[in-house]
Order: sequence, then C-alpha cells, then structure tokens
Amino acid sequence: MDLKNRPIWLFPAIAAILAGVAAVAILTLSPGAGTGANTTGAAPVRMSGQADIGGPFTLVDHTGRTVTEETFAGRPTLIYFGFTYCPDICPTSLQVMAAALDRLTPEQRAQFQPLLITVDPERDTPEALAAYVQSPAFPDNLLGLTGSEEQIREAARAYRVYYARVEDDGTLAEYTMDHSSLIYLMGRNGEFVEVFPHQATPDQIASRLQQFLETNPA
Repeated sequence: MDLKNRPIWLFPAIAAILAGVAAVAILTLSPGAGTGANTTGAAPVRMSGQADIGGPFTLVDHTGRTVTEETFAGRPTLIYFGFTYCPDICPTSLQVMAAALDRLTPEQRAQFQPLLITVDPERDTPEALAAYVQSPAFPDNLLGLTGSEEQIREAARAYRVYYARVEDDGTLAEYTMDHSSLIYLMGRNGEFVEVFPHQATPDQIASRLQQFLETNPA
C-alpha cells in the first residue's frame, strides 16, 4: 500500500480507532456526566492544568507567517483540529466556538485566540485556509494553521488528536480525513485547561470561558 494512503499513526486501524475513542472518553467523561447523545444538561468537564496535553509546535498561519506556541503567549487559545474539506463536523464545531465567543462581552472575547490546525496539510495550504477562515459563521480572528506532514503529526501528537486519511469513493473528493472532534482551551502560558467534546453547547463553553477569565485575569 502507498504510504500516503495509510493512517498517519502507523498501527492497525482498529487499534487506532479504539485508542481515539478511549482518549475522548478519558478527556470528556466524569462521574455523573451523560454519555452518548444525552449530554444536553452536562457541563464540560474541568481537567487538571497538569494533564500531558499541548506542547511546542512550529506551523504556518494562513497569511504565510511562521508561528509557534510562543506567538500566543499571554493569550488563552481555543484550538480545534480539522480540515477545510470536512463536510459537517468541522464547520459545526467552529460555528459552536463562534457562538460561544459571541456570548462573551467584546472585552472578554478579545482575550481569546481561536485556532484551526489542519489535519490535511496536503490540501490545506495557507491560501486554502485563508479563504476558509473568512467564513462569517466562524469566530472572528480565527487563524488557520498548517505545515509539513511531520509538523502536523507532532502537533496532533502533543494534543492527543487522532487522525487518519480515508480513501473516498470519488463522489466527493479523492479522500477524506477521519479525526477526533474536540475544542481545547489552553491557558495564557500554553497550559492545558479544558477540553470540550463535540456535544458541548455554546452556553456551556461560554460559561466555562467566563469562569476561566475570572480566575485567570490578564
């Protein structure tokens, strides 16, 4: 099999999927929290800032500028791993992020830097990301980040993100990407604060962001 057609993490597909499911379960579930689709009333789970999630990265933003984790020092970030060819999950998650930020005051909202890190660097060039992040449905000031296959692999590994290339039948595109769907809240010094599962509502996320600002003022 052509290596580019294999999953990015080179272990059996079933094991990868199980590992991704297990990672999501560990990050998103706590005693008393709902599971499956019945999560409407469940607040996002607050995780320890000492969790081994996040770390150094070197990527390129949609303007062609090289950025690292130090570029965002002093600002909390909201990070989502996705790709521009994603038909539904990625745009939905970015719209939820935007709706959550819209629930904050302008002063609160300006403190957060939303980031989209692609898991499809082959197609998601800076130019492609530049067009994508301009959608009015997405957060204001959303930055799209890309890089080499290795740079994306290292960033995904740091955030415990599962992703894999899946060959399509040709009706939509040559291939699609399977990936975990989580929004990460990282602190002002790049420390892990919280992860929001795909089922989290804008109200739940906004409430947690406000709480973060109250306990971590600029």
